[in-house]
Amino acid sequence: MKTITSAVFIKGIVKEDNLLEDGRKQVAFIGRSNVGKSSTINAVTGKKGLARTSAFPGHTKEINLYLINNKFYLVDLPGYGFTKTSKQRREEIQDLIFWYLIDSHYQQKKVIFIIDANIGLTENDWEALQGLEEKGKDIVIVMNKIDKVKPSQRNNALIKLQNKVGNHKIILFSAEKKIGINELTREILT
Repeated sequence: MKTITSAVFIKGIVKEDNLLEDGRKQVAFIGRSNVGKSSTINAVTGKKGLARTSAFPGHTKEINLYLINNKFYLVDLPGYGFTKTSKQRREEIQDLIFWYLIDSHYQQKKVIFIIDANIGLTENDWEALQGLEEKGKDIVIVMNKIDKVKPSQRNNALIKLQNKVGNHKIILFSAEKKIGINELTREILT
C-alpha cells in the first residue's frame, strides 16, 4: 500500500504564486471553520502539529501548502462560515477560497470536502459543494468526527448524507480514534 512518507509545510499564500505553477498536482482540503481540516491533515500525514489546530473558528487565514512525498501539494484552505473575525475578514477568506477553487487556473487532482458528522451538511456546505460540482471537481467527502456519533446512528447519518450528495465517495473519519485514515490516505495518493 502506498503511504505518506514525508510531509513538509512550504508556505501560506493569499494570491497567485509561482510555487503552484511547478507542475506538481494539488489535493485541496475544504470545509467549514472548526470542522477538523488541520486535525485530518495531521492524521493522514502522521505528523502531529504539521497543520496548526485551534479551538477558535477561523484560525487558518491563508492557503497553506504542504509538500507530500516530494511529489504533490496538499492544500489546506481556510474554513468558511462562522469565524471569530470581522464580517469583512470572513468575506475576504471566502473570496480567497472561491478564487483558488473556482476562478483560478489551478487544477486540483482531488478536493477533500470535510463535514462534521454531528452537524451534517449545512447550507454553507451545500452551496460550496454545488459550486465545486459545477466546476467538475473530483470530490471526496470526509464525514469527520464520526466517533462523536453514536454507533447505532452512524449508518442512518451516512445514508442521509449519501442521499444528499449523490455519487460522491464518503469516508467515515476520526483523527482521534484513527478511523478512516488508511482509506483517506489511499484517496489522496491515487
